[in-house]
Amino acid sequence: MASKGRLVLNHSTHIPGLLVILEKLIHFPGIQTVTPGVISRVKRHSPHLRLRVSVPIRGGFKLLARSGKTVQEVFVVTTLPQDRFSQLIAELC
Repeated sequence: MASKGRLVLNHSTHIPGLLVILEKLIHFPGIQTVTPGVISRVKRHSPHLRLRVSVPIRGGFKLLARSGKTVQEVFVVTTLPQDRFSQLIAELC
């Protein structure tokens, strides 16, 4: 059985509901490390928590988590190809 990935908790604040989704994400095969990043304000309002695959990074992908007028970067180190990773994110949301 493959071991689960690691969730790095390096911030004291997170978008509400985000940690629950990230805890589920680390249990999928191919997910190695999930690191929540910077929280920023945006102009447009998003009524529900949404995750979107943003750009590829070295060894994985950057996600953008949006809720209300807040956006948070999430960096995911994974061996999954982009299409499978995007599908996984869509299933989790």
